[in-house]
Amino acid sequence: MAPHFTVIRDTTPDSAIPRGAVVAMGNFDGVHLGHRAVIAAALEMGRVQGRPALALTFEPHPRRFFSPNTPQFRLTDERAKLRLLAGTGLAGAVVMTFDKARAGTSAQDFIHHDLIGRLGVSGIAVGYDFHFGKGRVGSPSLLVNEAPRLGIEVDVQPHVDIDERPVSSSAIRIALAEGQLDEATTMLSAPWFVTGEVIHGEKRGRDLGYPTANIRLDANCGLKHGIYAVRVGRGPQRLDGVASFGRRPTFDNGAPLLEIFLFDFKGDLYGQALDCAFVGFIREELKFDSLEALIRQMDDDSARARAILAAAPDAFPRLGAID
Repeated sequence: MAPHFTVIRDTTPDSAIPRGAVVAMGNFDGVHLGHRAVIAAALEMGRVQGRPALALTFEPHPRRFFSPNTPQFRLTDERAKLRLLAGTGLAGAVVMTFDKARAGTSAQDFIHHDLIGRLGVSGIAVGYDFHFGKGRVGSPSLLVNEAPRLGIEVDVQPHVDIDERPVSSSAIRIALAEGQLDEATTMLSAPWFVTGEVIHGEKRGRDLGYPTANIRLDANCGLKHGIYAVRVGRGPQRLDGVASFGRRPTFDNGAPLLEIFLFDFKGDLYGQALDCAFVGFIREELKFDSLEALIRQMDDDSARARAILAAAPDAFPRLGAID
């Protein structure tokens, strides 16, 4: 039985906050290998101290606050991020609202009021490049310098490299935009996934022998348009399939839509929330001159997707339950 994952927000009463916890601090977009190194350090610190370990993160992402009109491709929305954090073994997460007041808080005030005063932390794990406070003057070195006076432990994690390239959320976004799923999966430690509600579509797939579950993704999703081998989570159930993400150039060239054909499945999924993990990139989106040519290609796509998924039977992100 997984431990209960507690989410602490700005509105949470002080009396409900576990004092003396260790925190892993960061934005954690994607919860990639670099983030997981910080989380592992917090878990180990908590184990040694006999304290719970929590993630401390911010919503919305600070980039959204500082650049509200700039499209932001988030790897994980708030709920997806919390579910991934809940799957790491952490006891919970502190979600701080990033607004004008938070942006204007000095680094010293953040340390003394938020970390020490409200949370009463006993230790902090942070990545080498994490900055905080007004003007981003708060840094890992500041925390290290303050730690003895505050009576807390601070662990600063170096960058994580793969083939001499640093792991970062930006690098993962680029990989997804280029259809480099293997690269993104390696940096994330699991396939990238999205969650969405199944909506009604044009039902063309049904007429072609490929009925699909359709999900509208965030307008800023930067995933490369194309055909993918996917593994879908429907609660605890796992279903394999092939999916198209794009504008359907053969038909209407409309707004991007994720269309998932589940192998060996019959049932009504409308209105249900599905987790869709992208396991392999098969090909780019194409326009076909005939429905017959499209169906032949879909048959080939399905065979390739089955082979990709058979070679990766356990490929799916580890997700925990949140309230």
